[in-house]
Amino acid sequence: MFYKNAKIYCADFQFHCGAFEVKDDGTFGAILPENVPADAVDLNGATVIPGLVDVHNHGNSGADFSDGDYEGLLKMARYLAKEGVTSFAPASMTLPYEVLENAFATAKKLHNDRPADCARLMGIQMEGPYFSEKKKGAQNGAYLKNPDFDGFKKLYDDCDGLVRIVDIAPELPGSIEFVEQASKLCTVSVAHTDSDYDHAQQAFSAGATHLTHLFNAMPAINHRNPGVIPAAVENKNVRAELICDGMHIHPAVVRMAFTMFGADRMVIVSDALRCCGMPDGEYELGGQQVFLKGGIARLADGTIAGSATNLFECMRRAISFGIPQEDAIRASSYNPACALNAQQEIGSIEFGKKADFVVCNADYSEKTAYIGGIQI
Repeated sequence: MFYKNAKIYCADFQFHCGAFEVKDDGTFGAILPENVPADAVDLNGATVIPGLVDVHNHGNSGADFSDGDYEGLLKMARYLAKEGVTSFAPASMTLPYEVLENAFATAKKLHNDRPADCARLMGIQMEGPYFSEKKKGAQNGAYLKNPDFDGFKKLYDDCDGLVRIVDIAPELPGSIEFVEQASKLCTVSVAHTDSDYDHAQQAFSAGATHLTHLFNAMPAINHRNPGVIPAAVENKNVRAELICDGMHIHPAVVRMAFTMFGADRMVIVSDALRCCGMPDGEYELGGQQVFLKGGIARLADGTIAGSATNLFECMRRAISFGIPQEDAIRASSYNPACALNAQQEIGSIEFGKKADFVVCNADYSEKTAYIGGIQI
């Protein structure tokens, strides 16, 4: 099937007006073909972007990935699909290994089942337990531990290598050795850390290539003690996540982050909790109470937890903050696909890739998502 008369965000990260093909196998065919069949679907000038990819999402609709409940994970994936987030990597929390093992088993099942009305589960982000007590944020301090490659490897193997991102604080004992080993299996991300510049540089030199929720749960930039962020900026193979819900990061700092890292290294994430898509009230996160009020989720002590905003809305907000739409879309689709090492399958409108796309109006306030060419 061909679609014509569209403003298409193409693989060169620019918009082009024209047509595209979705093949019977659910992949993209010709993009901007010279000849378009007369029976092509007319999109009447609509904007078409790749399906978004959220690599850091704990939950929504009252469900949390760490619950280890398959029906809850299905609920999460269905919500995301309707919101234009066609692929995701659910994020775990700092919890005992046996709890993580159960959650990872549900992810493996959804990945293998691939229900038609759900976002594609393309991996797992293992957020914890290898974190600093000083920067644990909303992570449960009772379950923090030093890096443990053997324990990680067992979890990794049990879910058939579905862990695509593992987080670590590089100042902890054994961290650099962990990075050297784990980076051969998946993306290693620096996160929830009180690291100085030197420890961060060691981690990046050892193979870490990702920074989890930039600015949050890490030292601020200091001109005499620069810390993690300048170290990441200097390492050109390091991508940085950014929560663009308007609560975690001031719009000026969002703009600064894109300036520092460049559009090719930014990864917009939601860091959404089970309260995403839900009314104000009391919720749970990693064994702790979370209170949602006025769009902000906090622990009982006032610490900001994750967000209550989905990735599509985060992308829209980034654009409203002054990020060029081409850059915000790339940071919400292709770049996160690269972080999952899935860019050959998803993340852009390109021949042979999964036909996951979103048809929008010009300001992205209305949208219709397609997964494998099938309307959700």
